[in-house]
Amino acid sequence: MDHMTRRVAVLTAGGFAPCLSSAVGGLIERYTELAPEVEIVAYRYGYHGLLTGDSFTIDAATRAGAGVLHRFGGSPIGNSRVKLTNRDDLVKRGMIPEGKDPLQVAAEQLQADGIDVLHTIGGDDTNTTAADLARYLQEHGYGLTVVGLPKTIDNDVVPVRQSMGAMTAAEQASLFARNVLAEHAANPRMLVVHEVMGRNCGYLTAAAARDYMTWHSQQTWLPGIGLSPERWAIHAVYLPEQRIDLEAEAVRLKEVMDDVGNVNIFLSEGAGVEEIVAQLEAAGEKVKRDPFGHVKLDTVNPGKWFARQFSSRLGAEKTMVQKSGYFSRSAAPNAEDLRLIKSLTDYAVDCALRGQAGLVGHDEGHDGRLRAIELDRVAGGKRFDTGTHWFTELLAEIGQPA
Repeated sequence: MDHMTRRVAVLTAGGFAPCLSSAVGGLIERYTELAPEVEIVAYRYGYHGLLTGDSFTIDAATRAGAGVLHRFGGSPIGNSRVKLTNRDDLVKRGMIPEGKDPLQVAAEQLQADGIDVLHTIGGDDTNTTAADLARYLQEHGYGLTVVGLPKTIDNDVVPVRQSMGAMTAAEQASLFARNVLAEHAANPRMLVVHEVMGRNCGYLTAAAARDYMTWHSQQTWLPGIGLSPERWAIHAVYLPEQRIDLEAEAVRLKEVMDDVGNVNIFLSEGAGVEEIVAQLEAAGEKVKRDPFGHVKLDTVNPGKWFARQFSSRLGAEKTMVQKSGYFSRSAAPNAEDLRLIKSLTDYAVDCALRGQAGLVGHDEGHDGRLRAIELDRVAGGKRFDTGTHWFTELLAEIGQPA
């Protein structure tokens, strides 16, 4: 460290993922191990708290008990969706006064709070916002280091190989599906659509389907009474990266419905969104968007749209759409994610103490090496590779054309 004492700040931002509480705990534990004299400040509700000066110092009792945070989902310090370069939105929401530059407001708050290091824990929007802030700080001579950590349930941060929380979210979506897909017997000719989070990237849907079908392959079935593997299987997986031929799929799935008696679909919420939005706008409807310009997916309702396309074509007597997103994203991390979180938080503190800025993760541009990735290289919208071996095997197993 280059000072006798330092103050570091932590914020969590964007949507929840099964890693935020644990990552906060990991940072506190690592600082307490390596530099117990360092003060740790938490900004409430992410960039919202930074702009409004809403923060608190982590006390001794919390530092001593920080390990408890690994057992919980959510975020103990709170999240919000805030884009520091969207001035109009921030003024409208009362976070900055009219005429003020939000980056300047954030920089001045960090300076007033005596912060030397800012840890941002979030997805692509959080960390591209962190890059905007870091750039502003550098250009205006503020001596502060920004060290980010990547969390996102759909594993879509460029160039990070594996984001914290995504593995757990897939496992939880699979667990959710075990109950939802049991509904196939609630009515004759049942169509069940499991809508999974994932705006631009199909990783979460694909990984959840893989996890579910692994569970499916391990079960003992009793076909004589109707407990058959065919009825419990996934019959289609649709991702944003795929071109979906609705007519061809309807023909294929109609055969499944006729033969098996039900159809079960795993659907990424981002699948087909361009087509849905085009239809809505052509009909004169205004599609709502968030402060980052993303379509508000709950307003276009992809699961309902796909169910509508297939229901009559398959001759479904009843259709059910269930969303696992909030169930998955607020879970406590599993063992795989806990290992990843510890690796990344330990390294993030090491980087912070030597003044090295960046987003900590396994860099796909550097052979998957763990490093502080340059913030100007960080972006969202990483696409899932549908040619990945395990995904093509999954499609073959469920009888869906690649």
